[in-house]
Amino acid sequence: MSTSTFVNEQIPVDNKLAVSFKLILGLYSIIPLCFAIYLADVFIWNDYLQSILPSSPTHFILFQILFGTPHIIASAILLTGNKEYLQFFKWKLIGMTTFIIVFFGFGSLFIPYIALYLISVCWTVYHVFKQQHGIGKGVCRLPGWAFYSQLWLSVSAGIFIYIGVFLKNSLDPQQMVWVKMIATVLTIGLILSSILCQRRVKTTFGKYFLWANTFLIISSFFFYIQQYYFLAILIPRLVHDATAYIFYVTHDYNKHQAIAQNNLYKYAARCNIHVFLVLPVLSFILTYLLQAYGDEWVNIIAQFFFGTEIYKAITLGLIGYLSLMHYYTESFTWQVGSPLRRYIRFSK
Repeated sequence: MSTSTFVNEQIPVDNKLAVSFKLILGLYSIIPLCFAIYLADVFIWNDYLQSILPSSPTHFILFQILFGTPHIIASAILLTGNKEYLQFFKWKLIGMTTFIIVFFGFGSLFIPYIALYLISVCWTVYHVFKQQHGIGKGVCRLPGWAFYSQLWLSVSAGIFIYIGVFLKNSLDPQQMVWVKMIATVLTIGLILSSILCQRRVKTTFGKYFLWANTFLIISSFFFYIQQYYFLAILIPRLVHDATAYIFYVTHDYNKHQAIAQNNLYKYAARCNIHVFLVLPVLSFILTYLLQAYGDEWVNIIAQFFFGTEIYKAITLGLIGYLSLMHYYTESFTWQVGSPLRRYIRFSK
């Protein structure tokens, strides 16, 4: 979501539901909750939780089903399920699809895998923190230099934390030391920046939001250093994904609650499925089916028709494509002037 998204404006439709800044801030309560779980594990459970959690969150199939992919699927359904949106963004979608095919498809034949992976890491982390800081910009009203110092320190620290978690088995001991050192310096820099920037925030609520975003990095960094990798990734993922769903559900309620305007919501209305449930339920079901059975189904079809196997066509190919498209489209779909933006308003 773009940083220019969250500036107050007059919305030309009668939107009954609003995105609540207080609700979004409430999502950050996962941070103290995870710290409480950590303390209980250290002092009561004798590190039992750390021993049973996967060394990498992606090794936990339930984590993949619950976090990351569902909101990516949801954003794709929201965008492609409305013909006027496809028409409005047609050339951007065609252009980005071409780029992904050329760069990540054909480019993978020449570009080392680690380079493509690091590009994806940087884009992922930037997308996650750009969304939260973009919302914070509308609440904190920071000047440009302060906003971008907060954003880029968060993104930079997040990248090295992410590398430390997901590439720990690929890095030698000296490289791991450097990754931790750089993450430490950037996290301290973010804390100092937040102390400086809070003087520019005029409201108490804005200060809460400023520090909430700062503690996304502080908490992830802490759990990364303590080797609670699952919690280190869980916190920003949950806040980011849940925030996205707040926007998606608000949009769909305001657009479809009076009269369903696409086939998905017309069918849901005939089945008496509440408008709040349609997108979340469908996206989680599709995520489960794709993650659990997608590759197997593609292999069965490929074996039947072509006598060959296609490895990770869904979990790497399709979901990878949707993820990259999601990172791209979220940078403009909620901007002022976008047809989606007409169905979003804000409240404290």
